[in-house]
Amino acid sequence: MNEQNYYRISIKGIVIDADGRILLSREDNGKWEMLGGGLDHNEDPIDCLSREVREETGLEVTYVSKAPLYFVTSKREGKDTYLANVIYEIKLKNMDFTPSDECQELRFFSLQEMHEVDLFANVKKLLDLLEQ
Repeated sequence: MNEQNYYRISIKGIVIDADGRILLSREDNGKWEMLGGGLDHNEDPIDCLSREVREETGLEVTYVSKAPLYFVTSKREGKDTYLANVIYEIKLKNMDFTPSDECQELRFFSLQEMHEVDLFANVKKLLDLLEQ
């Protein structure tokens, strides 16, 4: 059997408000996710993050940390592949987003509140890191 073994690279951004809460987006399946998405071939990670946030929400990224803050791996839901999530801190121009399938709602969560909603596996792993 010729099986491929690879990680899909996903560039994610987290917005942290003055109260230390994390911004998450609710997708059409009801699960909460970080902003961002898949890195295209030959694409700069910062450009990817700005593009994905704009495509998902219509929002403009005004700041991206110089280096990633976190790195987590997770299994892709419903697939036999894994995601390598490279997570940067970002800031947004405003919060006037345009809903889409990938972002039906934006909401800030405390770490405790994140335990009360349905999170994608990568967000659960980020939560574990943040609580250490």
